[in-house]
Amino acid sequence: MNMMNFQSQIHKGWTLFLDRDGVINEEHVGHYITSWDEFKFCEGSLNAISQLSDMFDRLVVVSNQRGVGRGIMTIDTLKEIHSNMITSVNGEGGNILKVYACTSIDDNDHNRKPNTGMAVQAKEDFPEIDFKKSVMVGNNITDMEFGKRLGMYTIFLTTTHEPYELPHDLIDEQHPSLQDWANTLIEEPVE
Repeated sequence: MNMMNFQSQIHKGWTLFLDRDGVINEEHVGHYITSWDEFKFCEGSLNAISQLSDMFDRLVVVSNQRGVGRGIMTIDTLKEIHSNMITSVNGEGGNILKVYACTSIDDNDHNRKPNTGMAVQAKEDFPEIDFKKSVMVGNNITDMEFGKRLGMYTIFLTTTHEPYELPHDLIDEQHPSLQDWANTLIEEPVE
């Protein structure tokens, strides 16, 4: 599906899957976000999530959080970070339905992206999710592989990695940030 076909098909009924680090909040490569004090929203991400919440029926976050499995942070701290993130998003007019996090250190864990366990969980929780009417936004190639394994449209953000040469089998579009992508979906972009 090309970009113009995709944009014309977006309507309520679609689901948006978002990675967390490097998409919603700033990612510090090689360092885990271990407290709410360390969590900083990416520039424009709160506004973008608010705009995207108006376009999509469901927004869910799917995030690999290996720091818990490594003992660098607790599951309770991770839940607190996610609770505060959702409260902040809701305060700006956005709506994240649920956050799914894989805390395993095992690369082969069925929930760890690019494996699809978190999406399968989301579909069990919300049976109306149709992966063919879903978008995956992430800043790692494993996010793109996760989306493509399920037939999703994929958006690669170049927040922490260099752009890929397009066309690419795993990437439908790439943009500098979540806000930049949201701007392509609205008539009057936010500067």
